[in-house]
Amino acid sequence: MTAPKELRVSKDRRTLTVTFPDHRPFELSAELLRVLSPSAEVQGHSPQQRVTVPGKRNVAILKIEPIGNYAVRIIFDDLHDTGIFTWDYLHTLGHEKEERWNAYLAELAEKGLSRG
Repeated sequence: MTAPKELRVSKDRRTLTVTFPDHRPFELSAELLRVLSPSAEVQGHSPQQRVTVPGKRNVAILKIEPIGNYAVRIIFDDLHDTGIFTWDYLHTLGHEKEERWNAYLAELAEKGLSRG
């Protein structure tokens, strides 16, 4: 996957717009990025260890740091900073945003958790 031609954080720090060459921009909320962080803290080391992260409705993006030519680290205002978002993962999130968001909401409901 080639690098995005633009990564832009909104003024309110709650949306990341990712634009890949030959694609329309994807808007990804900070909440979605935080709860679907590719970090081991969220994803675990196997599907059974994956954590459902509640209470991130108002999370914001503090900073984005480049990681080589293949990814960025997103630092959130709750100080979560261990997720490395590869270009492939950002591309997948852009294409599967609705399905992944709906699955997350269903998980919260199933576990009696809230977006807070």
